[in-house]
Amino acid sequence: MNQSIKPGDNPDLTDERLSGTFDTNAMAAVIYGSDKLAQRRREISEAVSRIPELKDSKPYPFMTREEKILEGSRKSAVLNRLLPGLIDLESFEETVFIHQEVIGIEGYPLALHESLFIPPIATQGTDEQQEKWLMRAQRREIIGCYAQTELGHGSNLRALETTATFDISTREFILNSPTITSLKWWPGALGKSANWSIVIANLIIKEHNYGPHPFMVQLRDEKSHEPLPGITVGDIGPKMAFNGADNGFLGFKNYRIPRENMLMRHSKVTSDGSYIKPPHAKIGYSSMVKVRSRMAAEQGLFLAHALTIAVRYSAVRRQGFLKDKSREVKVLDYQTQLHRLFPSIARAYAFIFCGFETIRLYDQLLIDVQNGNTSGMADLHALTSGLKSVVTYQTGEGIEQARMACGGHGYSMASYISEIYGVAIGGCTYEGENMVMLLQLARYLVKSIEMIQNGKSRELGPMVAYLAEKESEIDLNLGPNEYLKVFEYAARNQTWRATEKFQKLRNSGMSNEKAWNQASVELTRASRLHTRLYIMSTFINHVGSIVDQKVKGVLIDLLNVHVTYEVMDIGIYVQGLLSSNQMDLIRNQLYVSLETIRPNAVSLVDSFQISDMQLRSQVICAFLAAWDDFQTKHCIMVQRTRFKTYILQQISFNKIKFEESYELRYLAILVAVSLRVPYVNDLCMDPRKFKTRQMLYHFVLGRRDGNVYENLFKWAKSSPLNQTDVLPSVTQYLKPMMDKSKL
Repeated sequence: MNQSIKPGDNPDLTDERLSGTFDTNAMAAVIYGSDKLAQRRREISEAVSRIPELKDSKPYPFMTREEKILEGSRKSAVLNRLLPGLIDLESFEETVFIHQEVIGIEGYPLALHESLFIPPIATQGTDEQQEKWLMRAQRREIIGCYAQTELGHGSNLRALETTATFDISTREFILNSPTITSLKWWPGALGKSANWSIVIANLIIKEHNYGPHPFMVQLRDEKSHEPLPGITVGDIGPKMAFNGADNGFLGFKNYRIPRENMLMRHSKVTSDGSYIKPPHAKIGYSSMVKVRSRMAAEQGLFLAHALTIAVRYSAVRRQGFLKDKSREVKVLDYQTQLHRLFPSIARAYAFIFCGFETIRLYDQLLIDVQNGNTSGMADLHALTSGLKSVVTYQTGEGIEQARMACGGHGYSMASYISEIYGVAIGGCTYEGENMVMLLQLARYLVKSIEMIQNGKSRELGPMVAYLAEKESEIDLNLGPNEYLKVFEYAARNQTWRATEKFQKLRNSGMSNEKAWNQASVELTRASRLHTRLYIMSTFINHVGSIVDQKVKGVLIDLLNVHVTYEVMDIGIYVQGLLSSNQMDLIRNQLYVSLETIRPNAVSLVDSFQISDMQLRSQVICAFLAAWDDFQTKHCIMVQRTRFKTYILQQISFNKIKFEESYELRYLAILVAVSLRVPYVNDLCMDPRKFKTRQMLYHFVLGRRDGNVYENLFKWAKSSPLNQTDVLPSVTQYLKPMMDKSKL
């Protein structure tokens, strides 16, 4: 049933996989929306694993920031050449996946090119603008970024300071950064890589400010890559994580661009300076809404990464005793470990399902907008604001729990969880700071309550219709939908309570802004409950639609973990609805559900089918021994021309093009391929210069084979600090200090 079982695996992990009750490939098809996409992910992983050029040159923790950026750029260039033979270039999902597989999560110069640069051109550019720039961007003839956030302002778009003033005499926009706080700050790839950018700037015509609008701006010369006159641009420095990306700053000084460089599918500026407004006030936010629509699924997968590592490791880590005193027990058998990890597994599945549903809603919105119907824009903007905040926060919580569940080794970079956390937690801030997002949703909820108060309940959208409903009887024995009613009660009561507090403050004579601020904590609580209700509802509906009965059965078990845990988590909000006996029933049902899920724990995380390459758990070896063996067996002199000729006769290059300038770089790889030994470390190194017969291992705690301890030791020995027994720090400072201290 579990498709991850292979000979040579840790027997404890194999036992776990044999206890699974469902086909992991069938579950993967449910997770990723179709059997075709799940199958394509496996095929792409397999294809990539056979291409030495796409392997990491060495473990990321042992790289400098400059090396990480170089590594990401190298792989991007290789992928750009190989992509047509590996994926369907029309598939966004396949494009995203292969980059995750090959480059991982630490960022690279093209990380946002596909997700934030190309979409605004495609959705906000006119047909003429798309013809001019879209294909160039898709071919990666140009590299772009999205410059919105400024040094002094992020979530408050109305306060952005960058200006684009229309000069009617020349029919140009003049871009300026009038203050230090108006510098664009944080855009990925802006620092050193991008030569074009979508820039969000205040449109000014005849001294009237029309607010933020998108402009297509060239930043660097396409031949020399030098910044153009009037442009100040650079890298903002190292970050908590994601240091393979060159996030940057950008400033303008009287920088001119043609009128046609404003993206004008919706808003327009004519040659005489006339302004044509968009059909919907928030239609310019469509790019942000798209990113937020995808964030739930993306964050769910970040959580899935961490949980895959933690659950697999918990299945092979033994500590302490229960009944059998002859052998220590797996830490995955402790109830505390189940309670720490399993609700997060449920959330990961819920976030992914919710994410795909939100993406579907966004795709439908695009169709509606193209047909002139913008009525769904406000609803989706509010929904994605809440999802972005709740999902990113809970993902961060879950990843940190996964790290702690791994004990001391979770603190090591060998687990990779700290990097996953660092990348994922950035989602709490980018694309809108979480508190700001919750308050944006709160405005939508308050307006909904006011509609009910004004007798307009029938005009409510389907996502907020429950706010006008009466309380109903709860029978927890009837299943998940009864728990959904509990959540509706909590969200409804809190939304009414927060709205009435705001209204009372406002009616007392307090200004609207101050009243809002005084009620903001209660309002954010309402937004969280509303969002969590939507997540639970989507999870329930998705599980109900599954056809495969074995897959559906285990997901019902997982859903039971979710609804019981989530209701227990909001107990303070349902005190007027549920008795203490009912809360005890829910608590006991949660413990039963944790035990029910236990046999399927490893299979549930295996179903995410996150490869060792994505987890950075594969082995990359530097074998001088293989080099020696090659020369001994084949009596080949180490001469470049003769070696190349021999290799060309012996092996198939598939999609690897042998280039003269890279000859030494591939020399070691070709030896490894010809001898069928593990791939070589450091593609840039001449194997004849290797000083040690070492093996470099990537992060190992989440390995598919579960062989953690032996590889953790090898990983530690591969540290650059262990390449010499005595460090310069000792010879230069510590040894002289100790010598001087001798009596």
